[in-house]
Amino acid sequence: MASRPVIYIPDDAPVVMANSAAYAALQERADVRYWDTLPGPELVERIKDAEIVINIRSSCRFTAGIFDACPRLKLLSIWGTGTDHVDLAAAARHGVTITNTPGVAAIAIAEHCLMLMLAVARRIIDTDRAVRQGHWPRAQVAQMHGKTLGVIGLGAIGRQFARLGQAIGMNVITWTMNPKPELGFEHVKLDELYRRSDVVSLHLRLSEQTTGMVGREQFQMMKPSAIFINTARGPIVDEFAMLEALVSARIAGAGLDVFTVEPLPADSPIKGLPNVVLTPHSAGITPETLEAGLAMSIDNVWKWLATRS
Repeated sequence: MASRPVIYIPDDAPVVMANSAAYAALQERADVRYWDTLPGPELVERIKDAEIVINIRSSCRFTAGIFDACPRLKLLSIWGTGTDHVDLAAAARHGVTITNTPGVAAIAIAEHCLMLMLAVARRIIDTDRAVRQGHWPRAQVAQMHGKTLGVIGLGAIGRQFARLGQAIGMNVITWTMNPKPELGFEHVKLDELYRRSDVVSLHLRLSEQTTGMVGREQFQMMKPSAIFINTARGPIVDEFAMLEALVSARIAGAGLDVFTVEPLPADSPIKGLPNVVLTPHSAGITPETLEAGLAMSIDNVWKWLATRS
């Protein structure tokens, strides 16, 4: 009888994996070394003997030093789409296969983008607070039907949000590094997208190419009435330039799920802005998405093991 694989899960905090049906199925087929706290500097100690690691949190960073210190590691299965917390070049040098779970959160994140856009446009947070305090505000708010939605990046999430924008009557324009005319969306130059859009929504991976690509120059191009949405990664945006644009009313508002530093620091000036709606990098966290993504991260392990048998 073949021995059961040993799988390490060093960073399930807050707990999602241990509560899932996928985890119960995993335990039936494998021996699991599991931690429900973030490891910090203890990561090497937790996985130094591991061949297979399932990574839950992007705050747990797999640097070149981690790969150097864990020579037995052969597979890093990531729950999530982003790989910006992994030194991919170092992984390749050490012969470590990296897998992720693309697409599983696309619907949830696109819905979250829609919620952020409407919450900013309709001033939902301020209005709710005012009503609870006994006021009855009648300020005019923005209508999105007939407005232009600019979608930057047409991966699974960008495509889904573009469709939602069309569904509520928005005119959708797009920019992507690799144009996809077969999707049926109008493709424009990036500068044109910034200038024409009433809502600019960011859907790119974080990389050397995209870090800081939305900065002062880009915010200067936007309409004073524009709303900026970011559910991608915080460092793609120059946060100081964004703050400057929001404080000066260079743009009308923003809906943000991601930040340069996460969790958002207690003294972050973003927290004091009345024209911003904030969520804690939670756009893709729904029961359906969690279960599907966790199951895929485990299935990626079985597929990898099958290639070695």
